[in-house]
Amino acid sequence: MIVRKKICFVVSSPLTIQAFLLNHFKVLKAEFDIYVVANFDHQHDTLILSQLADFTVCNIKILRAINPVSDLKALISLQKYFRANKFDAVHAVTPKAGLLAMTAAYMAGVKNRVHIFTGQVWYNKKGTMKKLLIYLDKLIVRWSTHILVDGEAQRSFLISKHIIMDSNSQVLGKGSISGVDTNRFNPRASTRKNIRNELSLKDTDIVFGFLGRLNKDKGILDLASAFKALKDDYPDPKLLLIGNDEENLIPQVQQIINDSNSVIFYGPTPKPEIILQAVDIFCMPSYREGFGTSVLEASLLGLPVICSDTYGLMDTIIENETGLRHEAGNIRSLSDQMRKLIQSPELRKYLGENGARFVTGNFSAANISGEWLEFYKGLFRN
Repeated sequence: MIVRKKICFVVSSPLTIQAFLLNHFKVLKAEFDIYVVANFDHQHDTLILSQLADFTVCNIKILRAINPVSDLKALISLQKYFRANKFDAVHAVTPKAGLLAMTAAYMAGVKNRVHIFTGQVWYNKKGTMKKLLIYLDKLIVRWSTHILVDGEAQRSFLISKHIIMDSNSQVLGKGSISGVDTNRFNPRASTRKNIRNELSLKDTDIVFGFLGRLNKDKGILDLASAFKALKDDYPDPKLLLIGNDEENLIPQVQQIINDSNSVIFYGPTPKPEIILQAVDIFCMPSYREGFGTSVLEASLLGLPVICSDTYGLMDTIIENETGLRHEAGNIRSLSDQMRKLIQSPELRKYLGENGARFVTGNFSAANISGEWLEFYKGLFRN
């Protein structure tokens, strides 16, 4: 009888599973037994748990923030769980889960310890906290046997910071932790018409859109300031912000733009493929990014993209072919690119069509999940 290999995935938040990992689990399940560890302590986790019904789930309280007492308890619980189940591999996603899971897996004697880097929380920090967080990333690498990175630009950055080496890290396929579902993100004229009607948008309105967590690291205040500069010259632009307001930035955005009729705060949505179709131009002015999945989603819907030149976004567009870049933190640079696209419907169409082809050819969810499957087949074969 063939004994199936057992892989345990560890994350802090179940939302990470829902957003990036669920399709991988379904593909990997054909060959391996999949176990999932996360902090399933919140009321909204009921839906995610139902989606994980075919997998073995364990609730361990892993907090995203540093908490020495809670972190020690989680480390001990993880070590016991790993020892009891004798996993063939432990795979961690996100920084805190990576540190605790790789340390516990090393202590438990797990042979294959895999961590994937999806962005650096320390990138914009300074002083002692930045040094501490960099040191913790180096600890993750020390206790791991295999390091994955979700983009070549991020991998080059981490190598330049001496956190990983060329010899001990790799990117699966063209990058992206999850890719994009090409069937789900499929533009339709009827969908666009319906969602724009729902949002009371006129046909003449040019809508700039953002999808993601609303925080300063994402460049939300820069986007508001750049949009304000456009309002002085163009009568109809709108700004649609889609996502959770993590840092209570909405009052600041309203103060900057000073025109409540021009800004729509949509909040978080489980249907980005619908709401994004109200948008004409997608903006991602982030200061730091692992790999901009929302940029891929927008491109797949045929939207022209404006994104910053931070390392995590470098792999998501081809400059002047599928989108435009601006200098991160430079409001004038961002507003100039927004102005360029508001003035040229032809350029918007050109970038959008090229972007859809680029994403379909390189970042489909099916292709990325296939890369994960081949990675684990090779790992266990060797």
